Amino acid sequence: MNNLISAFIGTLIAVMIMINGTLSNALGNYTSTMIIHIIGLIAIILVLLASRQKFIINKNIPFYLYSAGAIGVFTVLFNNLTFSSLGVSLTLALGLLGQSVASVIIDHFGLLGMKVMKYQKKKLIGLVFIILGIVIMAVF
Repeated sequence: MNNLISAFIGTLIAVMIMINGTLSNALGNYTSTMIIHIIGLIAIILVLLASRQKFIINKNIPFYLYSAGAIGVFTVLFNNLTFSSLGVSLTLALGLLGQSVASVIIDHFGLLGMKVMKYQKKKLIGLVFIILGIVIMAVF
């Protein structure tokens, strides 16, 4: 089930980049990013209300864990900036490459409190395929 949900997330991200990029072309990068996150805030408030879950801030966890919201803002902003010139496919492919490289580094060194999972050369095969796909998409 989690594999299916993860694949669906990929579909949602592709649609999100297209919608956000189109909104950004119409309203500008900063205005559209603000609108996108205000709508997101309203949506999650409605989810919290519907699920009757309380909003909790735990002071015992590291502060940097709360930075994910800022990372989300910059992710949307940078996607909006690149969407016009790269399109959805190349924007997603380059993002996938960045995610893959970053995740290998985080796993290898156990950064941000993650369990250490040493780099294995077989992972290079996946990165090479991603890079080849990007080259093919960019050239053709």
